[in-house]
Amino acid sequence: MNLTPATPAEKTEESLLTPAMAIAAARKNWLIIVIVTAVVGLGVSFYTLGQKKIYSSHAQLKIDPTPPRPLGQKVQAVVDVGAGNFWSNLEYYETQYKIIKSQSVAEEVVRRLNLQDDEAFLQNVPQNEKPQPIVRSDFGVDRAARKLRGRINVSPVKNSRLVNVTLEDADPARAQRILAAIIETYMEQNIDSALESSNTARTWLGGQLDKLKTELESNEQSLHDYKKDNQILSLSLDDQSSMLRQEMNELNGALTRVRANIVKLQSRASALAKVDAKDPQDLPVSELLTSSTVQSLRQAYVAAKRDYDSLRQTGKGQEHPESRAAQARLDITRKALLKEIRNVQRSVKNELRSAQKERSGLAGLFAQAKKRALELNGLEMSYRRLERSKKNTEKLYTLVLERTKESDLTSLMRFNNISVVEKATTPRRPIRPRTSIMILGGIAAGMALGLGLAVGRELLDRSIKTPDDVERVLQLAFLGLLPRVDSAKAAPYARKKRSRRQAAANTPPELVVHYAPQSGTAEAARAIRTNLVFMSPDEPFSTLLITSAGPSEGKTTVACCIATAIAQTGKSVVIVDCDLRRPRVHKVFRMPNDLGVTTAMMDLSLLGDSDLSTDIENLHVLPSGPAAPNPAELLQSGKFGRLLEALEAKYDRVVLDSPPLAAVTDAAILSKRVDGTVVVVRARRTSRDLAKQATRSLKDVEARIAGVVLNGADFKQGDYQYYYRYEYTSKGSPRSSA
Repeated sequence: MNLTPATPAEKTEESLLTPAMAIAAARKNWLIIVIVTAVVGLGVSFYTLGQKKIYSSHAQLKIDPTPPRPLGQKVQAVVDVGAGNFWSNLEYYETQYKIIKSQSVAEEVVRRLNLQDDEAFLQNVPQNEKPQPIVRSDFGVDRAARKLRGRINVSPVKNSRLVNVTLEDADPARAQRILAAIIETYMEQNIDSALESSNTARTWLGGQLDKLKTELESNEQSLHDYKKDNQILSLSLDDQSSMLRQEMNELNGALTRVRANIVKLQSRASALAKVDAKDPQDLPVSELLTSSTVQSLRQAYVAAKRDYDSLRQTGKGQEHPESRAAQARLDITRKALLKEIRNVQRSVKNELRSAQKERSGLAGLFAQAKKRALELNGLEMSYRRLERSKKNTEKLYTLVLERTKESDLTSLMRFNNISVVEKATTPRRPIRPRTSIMILGGIAAGMALGLGLAVGRELLDRSIKTPDDVERVLQLAFLGLLPRVDSAKAAPYARKKRSRRQAAANTPPELVVHYAPQSGTAEAARAIRTNLVFMSPDEPFSTLLITSAGPSEGKTTVACCIATAIAQTGKSVVIVDCDLRRPRVHKVFRMPNDLGVTTAMMDLSLLGDSDLSTDIENLHVLPSGPAAPNPAELLQSGKFGRLLEALEAKYDRVVLDSPPLAAVTDAAILSKRVDGTVVVVRARRTSRDLAKQATRSLKDVEARIAGVVLNGADFKQGDYQYYYRYEYTSKGSPRSSA
């Protein structure tokens, strides 16, 4: 058999708790819920009535972060009493809440009221009740203060500056007295703390004022000595720096112009040096434009050269008189032009030397000015440092002097930013125990606990209980359910008392459908019959196997009920007892078991010779027959197949009753020979694991499973309120009940 475990999705679906399941569990286990509710409710009631009564004294304070300032908002106290801004300083309020419950406040209250010696307070009992003897040495001021802190509660009022302070105690008068002392002590400590801090700050400010005064005088003298040593006139340092900067700008401009002139002269000298002494015709344009002498000499030279070239072109040689005269004139003009060019070159060189000397002089002056500027920068840095130190010291001195004067005035004021809105009240009623609420809560807790036990009991029950369990766990079609019918009540839904007594005495429970056709069991069987028809409307199940997961689950009862319901429709039906190990069908119908399946397989003619009819019209029975040593082999044999074919040919419907699936393999073998298999599950008895194992064994052999019948349902338990149940009144009219 396949024992494959269920998938996580199946496990989750099985363990899912629905409201319907919880309601059903409550209805079924209502007695447990009542008992648990009663026990818990009584226990809580006795516990509540035995508790000590606790009273709570209440007072309300207003904490203002901006206390009164008679000197105006500009005059700040040395130490602010408040936080100054509620929204940005919420930690101030939290600090105040902690101070109210602090050890220092509690110890001061204990000392004032001498609570360390009050045995009634230490044991928290009323004044009129005698406390238990205690060792006084064990309760000092600090331990009594810790007990007091445990009884103080501080809670701010939302969206306000108010805070509620309460004190819990067994005696109402003592609670009011202690709370009033707490409020008074807290307010005194608040103003004393502010004044103490203010006095400490005043002393510190006085010492700082003398120190800053001496330091300021020293800074002023150092600044004066520095100006004197470096000959710095007051308010002239910036003017000197400006004059020096202007001088450097002028020297830099002059130096730039001289450098440009030098470059210009060097260019002229270079251009003149390139003049050809043999033919000085090509001269720089700048020289021609600036010197008229050079221009006229060049013109004469060009004219003489042109004349000489003309004579040569006419064919006159060098010895010709005209050529010689032109040559002489050309030589004279060239010499004159070259001489003038040399004069210009000397002039340019002289100008270049003068410009270079001027450049050197201007560079020296600029370097000296730059040096003076750097020296002035150094002086200015030291001067600014001394001046800044003097100004900072002067600013601090002024601030400390002002704060010292203001602190002298504010120390004379005793304004508190905490005021009492409601004084400590004397409580009239105890706040604990809240008897009615606790008793109701105990009852509710008992009901919840009882419901939890009921639901837990149902969840721990792994059996299949409802049709929903069948569809959710087994993933198979639900054909219907049969109510529980025992031998003492074979027909519990019979119409008359007489017929009910007859059924109890003579009728087996398996035949209740025949003897009580109007009962709820008969209606349930007919519903199963209808569902089987609709499971295969085109090809009805001519052979139907009835089996179960385990023994004693009512498969024989279901087989008889289904066969009877089919027979009531007019079709011929035969019940074949295929449980060759523990047969029961012959006992139900009170017939011998000498002729049956085992004998008919050997001789099919016995089927025609034997009378298989019963008292129920159209219903026939083929018992199991004599016991066989090998049931599984017989059911798997060809002889049994021929027997089954003979029964199908003779009857309209063949219903087979088989052994359980979990015990033997007979049912799995038979499931392959029939048109459909019905699995019977006993309500609240068959476990989910066993049912899944049985259906899985059928699926492994690829059997056609028609569906599941839930047998033995008890309508009184409330799990089946949404399924059919019929009862009849004494007049016989049907009544449907949930």
